[in-house]
Amino acid sequence: MTSRTDEALGYEQARDELIEVVRRLEAGGTTLEESLALWERGEELAQVCRRWLEGARARLDAALAEEETGGAGSADEG
Repeated sequence: MTSRTDEALGYEQARDELIEVVRRLEAGGTTLEESLALWERGEELAQVCRRWLEGARARLDAALAEEETGGAGSADEG
């Protein structure tokens, strides 16, 4: 399950599945074992979302840093 989560899920897929996991946990009616499995899955999905968001933040930071330094090949040249 972890390899599928880490390698194949996009942000929106992980987020949507995480929402469903939380909904099921909040609804109750599951056994302790089922609740633990859902919790573990939720932790995995949260980590996937966190990685996607950290990657997006890094890309934005890099773009802003490039803009501040004038960036190579900017429209102002030539």
